[in-house]
Amino acid sequence: MIPFSILDLAFVPEGGTPRDALHRSLDLARHAEALGYNRFWLAEHHNMVGIASAATSVVIGYVAGGTKTIRVGSGGIMLPNHSPLVIAEQFGTLETLYPGRIDIGLGRAPGTDQRTLRALRRSYESAESFPQDVMELRALLGPSQPGQTIHAVPGTGLEVPLWILGSSTFGAQLAGMLGLPYAFASHFAPASLHEALRAYRAHFQPSAQLDRPYAMVAANVITAGTDAEAKRLFTSAQQSFTRMVRGTRGLLPAPIDDIESFWTPAEKAQASSMLACSFVGKPDSIRGQLEDFIASTGADELIVAAAIHDHSARLRSYEMLAGIRESLGHAMAAG
Repeated sequence: MIPFSILDLAFVPEGGTPRDALHRSLDLARHAEALGYNRFWLAEHHNMVGIASAATSVVIGYVAGGTKTIRVGSGGIMLPNHSPLVIAEQFGTLETLYPGRIDIGLGRAPGTDQRTLRALRRSYESAESFPQDVMELRALLGPSQPGQTIHAVPGTGLEVPLWILGSSTFGAQLAGMLGLPYAFASHFAPASLHEALRAYRAHFQPSAQLDRPYAMVAANVITAGTDAEAKRLFTSAQQSFTRMVRGTRGLLPAPIDDIESFWTPAEKAQASSMLACSFVGKPDSIRGQLEDFIASTGADELIVAAAIHDHSARLRSYEMLAGIRESLGHAMAAG
């Protein structure tokens, strides 16, 4: 069966603090490692009170330092917010400290609003140089070349694996042309999923890093002992996406009994569209759905997000998902 991985946004729950969120991220990563998950990625977002992973490379170091074998990386670093040299130095340092365990997932979106971009001393125009910035970063992490005057220390020669992240065909085509693995953000922007995967595979050219296309797709997965319990846990994500539609982001809300009383029909339609790649229910209810999703995308890896307010319920959900993965693997082997 294909590898399963985790995308963690270090959600700050209502009633909790960023410190709580970061400690829970490390605890989740340790559980994920014990359960056989392949990688644990954290995302860069700025000026969002409900997400504690803004200093993404720092959090990656914290998680990598508290685990032993699981790959840890960014899902992603928003490269337009940074100079390629700084990212090469940061991730070169991480790779030096935790060799063979670090990934650099790169996104083109700013991951924030226009005012915060100004506070970052960046602009929306920075995204226009994304392809060139990716190639510059790859060169900085590659072997030193004759006459090269700028080096990432540490970083040069470490060739930390790069990924392109995206939710459209732009990133898919770029990943293909550069011969890099590609991760699609179907957990919140699923509309172009299949089109982007086709574009990635059609444009793929082998590189020193990768000789064949490698696509990872994202999904929200929440599982529990009963369908009703899982659906109640999912209302935290549904509330969060509705608040996103309203422009009133906040901390990760506690689940509620009646989501229909929370959103309007228009909000429900928009939030549900964004959450279309979500699998919610007890393991027996979602096993077949996950298998169909993986088969329809031809994914080489699945990365899972689970915005669950209660930390113990989140740990339990990922534990049950690991059991689903194992049963899928047995079924495919038997077939």
